[in-house]
Amino acid sequence: MNLNAQTIAGLAEHLESAELQARDVTKITDEHPGMDWDDAYAIQDEIRRRKEARGQRTVGLKAGLTSFAKMKQMGVDTPVFGFVSDYMARPDGGEIRTSELIHPKVEAEICVVTKAPLRGPGCHVGAVLAAIDFVVPAVEIIDSRYRDFKFDLKSVIADNTSASRFVVGSRLRAVDGLDLRTLGVVLEKNGQIVAMAAGAAVLGHPLTAVAMLANHLGARGQELPAGSFVMTGGMTEAIAVAAGDHVSARFQDLGQVGMRFV
Repeated sequence: MNLNAQTIAGLAEHLESAELQARDVTKITDEHPGMDWDDAYAIQDEIRRRKEARGQRTVGLKAGLTSFAKMKQMGVDTPVFGFVSDYMARPDGGEIRTSELIHPKVEAEICVVTKAPLRGPGCHVGAVLAAIDFVVPAVEIIDSRYRDFKFDLKSVIADNTSASRFVVGSRLRAVDGLDLRTLGVVLEKNGQIVAMAAGAAVLGHPLTAVAMLANHLGARGQELPAGSFVMTGGMTEAIAVAAGDHVSARFQDLGQVGMRFV
C-alpha cells in the first residue's frame, strides 16, 4: 500500500459524499497516481465501514469487469469486486428516482445465493455449483461517481465498482436443470430491445465470477459465507437511462425484472 490511513479515510469520505449527494468528481488517481490495488480496496472497505457504522447493512457482493475482452484491455486478469447495501435495493416493478443518481446505466445480471461457504485459493466452478442454494435474476443500476464515466480501474474499485441500485426478480430457481452458460436475456427500454446476451458473456460462465470472488477474498484472509447474495456481473452492455424510462429484463427460465425511472 502506498497511501496512509488518513488519506484513505479522506478519499472514502470524498467518494461516498459524491454518491450520497449525487454529484460527480474527477477520478482520484489524478491526484494520487501512486495508489495501488490494495489502496483501492482499502478505500472501498472504508466506505463500507462508514455505511455499516450508520446502520446500513451490507446485503451482497458484486463482480464487475467480467468480460475477458475488457479485462485484457485494462491489463488485468481478474474482475473487480464491490458490495451492495440494503438501501440500494428497489422492488421489482418499483420506481427509481433519478434525482438521487448522477448518470445511471442498467445491465442485466444472473445472481446466486449460497448455502455453504466458499474459500479460496483454489475455488472453482464445481465448488460454486455445489454451494449454490438458488439462482435469481436481477438488473443492476450502476452510477459511477466519476465525471462522464471516465475512470481507471483503481479509481472504480475505490468507488465500490459504481454500485448504486439493484432490483431482484421474484422467481427463485435451483441451479439443477439450468445451463447458466446458455441462459439468455433480452433487455428492453421503453418496449424496445436494447441488448441481448447469454450467461457465457460473463467470463465464459457466470459462476466463474463467484469462484474468482472467493479466491479474491481468500487472498485477503476472508471467505464467502453461506447465505451470501452475489451479483455475477453484467451479461449485457450497460444502457443509459433517464427519468421517464421503463426497463424490463426478460430472462430465459428465470422470469422478468422491471422498473421505472422517475
